[in-house]
Order: sequence, then structure tokens, then C-alpha cells
Amino acid sequence: MTDVAFHFQALTPELILDGIESLGIYPDSGLLALNSYENRVYQFRCDDGKRYVVKYYRPERWSEAQIQEEHDYALALAAEDIPVAAPCVFDGKSLHHYKGFMFTLFPSIGGRAFEVDNLDQLEAVGRFVGRIHQYAAKQKFVHREGLNPQILGVEPLAYLRQSGMVSAGMSEAFFTVAEQVLAKTQTIWQQHNFNTIRLHGDLHPGNILWTPDGPGFVDLDDARQGPAIQDLWMMVTGDRQQQLLQLDVLLEGYQEFCDFDMRQLALIESLRALRMLHYNAWLAKRWSDGAFPMNFPWFGDVKYWEQQTLSFKEQLSALDEAPLSLQAY
Repeated sequence: MTDVAFHFQALTPELILDGIESLGIYPDSGLLALNSYENRVYQFRCDDGKRYVVKYYRPERWSEAQIQEEHDYALALAAEDIPVAAPCVFDGKSLHHYKGFMFTLFPSIGGRAFEVDNLDQLEAVGRFVGRIHQYAAKQKFVHREGLNPQILGVEPLAYLRQSGMVSAGMSEAFFTVAEQVLAKTQTIWQQHNFNTIRLHGDLHPGNILWTPDGPGFVDLDDARQGPAIQDLWMMVTGDRQQQLLQLDVLLEGYQEFCDFDMRQLALIESLRALRMLHYNAWLAKRWSDGAFPMNFPWFGDVKYWEQQTLSFKEQLSALDEAPLSLQAY
């Protein structure tokens, strides 16, 4: 068991509640665990009726400076009337310490699932992402790491190779195609040199809630410096024609506030490849945390690695295809 996994075992309900109460906030309900594996995240109701979300950060993942930079970014966006879940501030602080843990409180944002196939919702989301990026481009992150093939591809694949988590019978086949995917991804990135901005970083549909006032954006835990397309491509799904329609609608809203370099569309499949590599290494890195074997029991199975090998072969083909282009749409 790693020190981090052991550390999380010490995060008892009593410790969580004591930490919350150290801020003068007194829960009037139980702690409802939310769908988060990287950190420990719970929703609760306060004695004054307000609902909060408390996040206890995974030790040793981000430094205090990196977390604070994320908080400052979210608070600045909220000050621009952009609907992001910004941390609550107590006595001038958004990041708090309690018995060796760092934690933060957020207001609980209600809402329903964002529908990527609802074009009206998609255009509205594009409009707000454009506003986010308009502000984000004013300065760069200092402490948050960047988005690039080294951090999200080379290092994860090296970790996965030495982890021993890939089934022995599939190891050669999987790593052969994964190396090919990574090499092609690196080539694509070397062919382009785009400006980078501060990103949400993990803007998949699950991190967007639909409220009566429109979209609400949550979970900037993966905020980083990178190309703007990273905050757009995960909302583009389906076959090529569907993707082109969604992209057209998304960018129509986006470009009301922020210019978009259409050449960045060439990065979509390489970003998808990096996400696939990073995801598998993430599971391997976290395997000593008991929550992972419990929730991802199939990770070590031969069938899983057979499917991953097939998925990487398909991704290799996708990287060879012409990138999406709205000029031909």
C-alpha cells in the first residue's frame, strides 16, 4: 500500500466533518459521496439550509500552489459572471488544511445533464466557453502543468509499461500499437505550433450542468495550459457528419466572444489518443487505492486489454484520416 492510499484511509467521516466545522460550517445532513475517484468529494446540507460540496484533495497530486492557482482562476471567472463552480472563501482563504489534508468547500450547483445533441444547449455552451477563453487568454498559468504529449503520453505509457498491469498475453500487442499511436501523435504535434491558453482541461459533458439559467461548469481540477480545442473536442460525438454539425454550432456560439484558429481541428484525434493513454496509466497509478479495484474490477482482465488493443488500432487509423474541416461542411 502506498503512503497516499494509506493517507486516504485516515480520511474518516469524523475527520471530514471536523474539517468542515473548523470553518464554522455545521452540516445538518449526512455526507453524500459524489462520483469522484481522484479526490474525495461529498455533498451536504448546512444547518442554515445551504447546500455545499466539500473536496478533500488527493495527497501529493497537486502542490498547494497549483491548487491555489486553480482556485484563483475559478474565482476570477466567477467575478466575470461566468457560471463556474468557484470555491467558497472563508477569512480570505479558499484552500484549507486540516490534519494533513487540503480541502475546499464549493456551493452545490443543481442542474440536469447537458445534452450534446441539443443544438440550442450546445450553442449556449459554446458561447460561454468562448467567454471563458476570452478571459483565459489574458495571462498564463504559472504553476499548473501544460498539456502536451510528454506529460499526457510519453510519461503515462512509460509508467504503464513498468506497472505490470497489462495482461501478459496482451502486453506485446498492446504496447506495439500504443507506441505507434504515441509516435503519430507526437508527429502531429510537431507539425503545429499553436498559442496556448488557460483551460478548464477536462470539459467533457459530465462536467457541464444545465440549469434554468443555462450551463454551469464544474470541476476545474484538471485546469492546465494548452490549445483551446481541448475545451471543445469532447463535446463533439457521433459520425463525421454529426461531428461537423455539432462543431459548427459550438463554434458559432464560441466565436461571438473569442476567435478560434481552425487549424487546431487537426489536434482532435491526437488529443483523444493522449486521453486514452493517460486514462489507462491513471488506473494503474491508482490501483493501490481500494476504491479503484472496487470500481474498475475489469482493469486487469485479458478481455479489457484485448478491447484496448482494438481501440488503439482504431485510433491509429483515425490519426491517419483527414482532420475535421468546416470549410468543406
